[in-house]
Amino acid sequence: LNEKPDIIAIETKTPVIEMHWKIINELKNSKFKIQNSKFVLMGDHVSALPRESLEKSNVDFVIASGDYDSMLLNLAKHLSQDEALEGGFWFKKDGNIKNSGPAELKNHDLNSLPLIDRELTQWKNYAFKNGNFKYTPGAYMMSGRDCWWGRCTFCSWTTMFPGRNFRTMSVKKALDEVENLIKLGVKEIMEDSGSLPVGKWLEEFCQGMIKRGYNKKIVMSCNMRITGIRRIETWKLMKKAGFRFILFGLESANQITLDRINKNLKVEEIEPNLKICKEAGLEPHITAMIGYPWETKEMAQKTINLAKKLFKKGYVDTLQATIVIPYPGTPLYKYCRENNLLETDDYSKFDQRGKVMKSPLTEEDIKKMVQELYKSFITPKFIFKKILGIRSMEDLRFLWRAGWKVLGHLTDFSKKEKC
Repeated sequence: LNEKPDIIAIETKTPVIEMHWKIINELKNSKFKIQNSKFVLMGDHVSALPRESLEKSNVDFVIASGDYDSMLLNLAKHLSQDEALEGGFWFKKDGNIKNSGPAELKNHDLNSLPLIDRELTQWKNYAFKNGNFKYTPGAYMMSGRDCWWGRCTFCSWTTMFPGRNFRTMSVKKALDEVENLIKLGVKEIMEDSGSLPVGKWLEEFCQGMIKRGYNKKIVMSCNMRITGIRRIETWKLMKKAGFRFILFGLESANQITLDRINKNLKVEEIEPNLKICKEAGLEPHITAMIGYPWETKEMAQKTINLAKKLFKKGYVDTLQATIVIPYPGTPLYKYCRENNLLETDDYSKFDQRGKVMKSPLTEEDIKKMVQELYKSFITPKFIFKKILGIRSMEDLRFLWRAGWKVLGHLTDFSKKEKC
């Protein structure tokens, strides 16, 4: 605080938004002597409800869109050079709440951005404790913003990056980012675009990884839609290019749910598409959720049963289970509002520790079924296969970390709520 920065920007989310309001109000207090600093809030929550933060805190600006890098640069030039604000800003003027118009993400060229200064952002703080990294140190990159489908009704990222605004950096720039990370000593990269770009972009990226020899120096992981790649040849190319871990959003084994959350996925497509990914030598990971307001206990059990079947057949390697949360800005939140399905307006409870929507399941039911999902792969056959698959100390360390992570998740969803 002795630096008295011109701009203090905070990315916020629903469970912590009230805490950030309090922090801003306290920092604006005269005893801190930083009244001239401009406070900025950004993130999916304030993109959905920009006026709210200006009414409930002393924040100076709210960025109601994504692309914080470009937006913050524009704000800095606005404050220092009187450059006009682009669309997407909310602020107070003469005691009234104003905005600069709708955000236009398509005006931001991702290729114009410099490579991330990893030392400035202290990348090593995030390089070792992520349980999905098999090889450490690990790091993240994003070649696309954010998901080329971008219409799932539960996903908070659609608030800032609906599918129609999906953009990518060039293949060359993405490969240059990989090169930069290799030079830093990174061993595995999580390409964290909402869904990895596919088609020609993906083919050229994989060929570039192979041509530059990066596939022998670093391992890649990514997010992908279950129907995003239907040809085993593409999966084999990715494997050759150095890809390992592929995260798929399964979400539910009930067609009615997949349709209502606009997943654009058929239940019968799940198993065969995961199978070809696994057959290509990759390590599929699935995510699933419990607690949809229309799902009965029997319907939720179908998701657990499918997960068990996928593990038994060896089509998936790992799983993440969560409680469904309707974040502000999403169509699911709107649906809950319109149908009186929210059990609370306390934002701090939107942290996935418990249910916030009315549903046929009790909170105890939901937590128990989330635990069941985590236990779906804990079978003698699965454990035996993993032990047989150990080929190096990295494999052993990864299994050790993953085991503790699963135990942690089981504790998270125990009946007794943690402090």
